[in-house]
Parts: sequence; structure tokens; C-alpha cells
Amino acid sequence: MKLLQLQYVREIVRQGLNISNASEALHTSQSGVSRQIQLLEEELKLQVFQRNGKRLTGITEPGKTIVKLAERVLREMDNIKRVGEEFTQKDKGTLSIATTHTQSRYFLPPAVKKFMQSYPNVVLTIHQGNPTQVADQVASGEADVGITTETINTYDKLLCMPCYQWNRCLITPKGHPLLDDLPLSLEKIAKYPLITYNIAYSGSALVKHVFDQAGLEPNIVLTAIDADVIKTYVELGLGIGLLADMAYDPINDAHLSMLDASHLFPPSTTYLGLRKDAFLRDYVYDFIQLLLPDLNRKKILAALK
Repeated sequence: MKLLQLQYVREIVRQGLNISNASEALHTSQSGVSRQIQLLEEELKLQVFQRNGKRLTGITEPGKTIVKLAERVLREMDNIKRVGEEFTQKDKGTLSIATTHTQSRYFLPPAVKKFMQSYPNVVLTIHQGNPTQVADQVASGEADVGITTETINTYDKLLCMPCYQWNRCLITPKGHPLLDDLPLSLEKIAKYPLITYNIAYSGSALVKHVFDQAGLEPNIVLTAIDADVIKTYVELGLGIGLLADMAYDPINDAHLSMLDASHLFPPSTTYLGLRKDAFLRDYVYDFIQLLLPDLNRKKILAALK
């Protein structure tokens, strides 16, 4: 059995059982990946994957256990490499952050700028996705740090620490009737076409719940994962927009009007998530403290214990 074979198994699973995509991600040939999986199965005397002809269609019951063990072995190998790098390449390495568009656009930039100035030889990568994708990337080890709202706090494999609370605002074109019809209410919002976040975002589920509790059905005409997209379509006159209050910039968005909606919805909490079994480089702790000044290495290690 080879570590290479375990890497191939893991990547095939990550790529939705698509060997072609896995081989591309691994920078090797499709036939080479297939051959190594075949050799592994012959050595184990069982099938890891279910097949329909040459196409993989699922993971066998013993295969599911093998996949979990392979992921564990490869994570520990990664941890061993990081220990070595920590003592031989103190200020070099990689930092992978998984987060949503709103966090990467409005929350992360100050910390990212300071970090890159302090660690110019660390390659920083930001992966954007919905909250479930963010949590999955950290849980699988694809990302070192995950920053998103609420969903990530439900993963047992992750240590999650609250970053801050936020609420919502309503944006409208200039001169919209709502601007002269205050105070703002759910009933008034429901009268107009609404543009807001995609339902894959946990905050959207909360918004729907609030409307449901009030016995109202919002007239959602368009959803997006990107606050800037929401603002663009509001500017075009396609509806009013409900988005995170941090996503409205009084200067850059001066062509739009904003109404505070925090009295209509409970606040949401953004969390920072880490794998409980990951070895973190010193610069990862420094990055976290740039985001959350009160959260130092000592506090994180205490929470992990």
C-alpha cells in the first residue's frame, strides 16, 4: 500500500467520483489513477468503489471506512510536514482560508493586508463558497481556516470561535416609496420585489423563518451569493435588496439608499473554524489574532484541549 494510492482515493472522493477531474487535480494521467486504485483494491482483496463499466458510481461499505482512514493518515502526514516546515522555514508556507463572498469582501481585507505585509513569503489563498462548502473545506483539511456564519458551528470536527455579530439592512434605489413610509416593517417589505442571498446561506434560512413566523411570504424575485450582485440589480430597479449591513458602504454605495432592518431580524454570528486535530503554523495563529485581537495562541490551544 502506498501513500500515493491513498491520495488518489481521497481526491476521487473530493471530485465526486470523477476520475478525470481527480487526475487533473493531481496533475497525472487518468489511466495512472485508475491503475493505482486497481492495485490497491487487489492488495486489499475488496472493492473501494462501486462501478458501472469504467465509471465509478459509489463507495462500497468497506470503502467508506477506508476513505475515512485514508483521510486521517493523510492529515497526519500533512501535520508532520507542517512541524518540519515550522522549524526549517519559519516564514514560508501556505495559508488557505475558506469563506463566503461577504466575509472576504468586507471583513477580511484589513487583516489580509497586514498579514501579507508581515509574511511576504507565505502564499495566501482564499476559497469562496456558501457556508456548507466553507465548513466542508475546513473539515476535510482543504482549508486551514474557515470563516462563515452559523453553519460551521455544527461540525463536531471543528473548533469554532465567534468573531462578531451582524444584522441586515434594506437597500433601495433613490426615491423609492419605502423611504417615505417609515418605520420599516416586514409587511411593507413583502409588498415589493425582493433581491437577497441564496437560500444556501444560513442567514437566508433565518430570514425566511422570520417571515414565516409573521405569516408573510416575501416576493423574492432574485437570489445571489454576492452582495455586490444584489446591489447591481437593485440599482437596475429590479427590486429592493436585503443584505448584511456590513456590505453597504455609505461612500461607494451612495447611489443607493439604505434602511436599517436590524429591528426586524435576530442577529447572526460569524464564526472562525479550525480542525481540532490540525497542527497550525505560527503564522496561522498570527493571522487569527489580526482578525480577532483578543484571541491569541494560548487561548486557542486552551480551547482545543
